[in-house]
Amino acid sequence: MKLVEDIEKLKRGEIAEVIAGRLREFEEIGKKRKDEVFGELCFCLMTANFSAERCIDIQKKMGRDFGILSEKELVVELKKYGHRFPNTRANYIFEARKCEADLCNLVGSGKERREKLVKWVKGLGMKEASHFLRNVGFKDVAIVDFHIIDLLNREGLISFNRKKSLSKKKYLEIEKILEDLARRVGLNLAELDLYLWYIETGKVLK
Repeated sequence: MKLVEDIEKLKRGEIAEVIAGRLREFEEIGKKRKDEVFGELCFCLMTANFSAERCIDIQKKMGRDFGILSEKELVVELKKYGHRFPNTRANYIFEARKCEADLCNLVGSGKERREKLVKWVKGLGMKEASHFLRNVGFKDVAIVDFHIIDLLNREGLISFNRKKSLSKKKYLEIEKILEDLARRVGLNLAELDLYLWYIETGKVLK
C-alpha cells in the first residue's frame, strides 16, 4: 500500500524528529497548570469548522483570558481575532469552565476519558475531545477530521462522503481502521495522526 510506504519513508527522515518533538510537547502540556490545560480545551472547541492555524494564533493571543472573561467579552475577543463563529464558541468556552477543575482529575484510558468529556462539555464532539486528549499526551484516540477522511478515501480504506454527518458509530469504525494502520506501521494513534496530517497538508501542527 502506497500510504504504508509513504509513512515508512517519513519515519526514516527528518520529519520523524519533528513529530517526536511535538509529541513530547503534548505530554508536557498535560502536566501544566489547570488553566493551561483548559486553554488547550478551548483551542479544540474553536477548531470545529475553522482553521487550526488561526485557532493556534487566537490561543496564543488570549492565553488565560479564556478562563476569566465574561461570555460577552469572549465574543468581542473572538470577533477581534477573526473567528468564524464568535458567539457560539464563546458560549462553549464559557460553559466549559464548569468542567475546568475536573480536566486534570479524569481517570482511565483516553477512550474512557473521551466518553466523559463528550457528555460533560457543551460543543465537544468525538473529534474535538480526541483532539484535546491527544494534545495533553494521550495516544490511544484518533482525530477523525476531514483531512484524514479525504486521505483514507483516496487510499480506498474507507468510502465516506465527508459532507455527511459523522455519527459516533462511524467515527469508531474509522478509528478502528486507523488503529489497524497504526499497528501495521508500528506507531500509536497520536504519532499516526501527525504523520497523516503531514502527508495531507505538509505541516505538523497540533
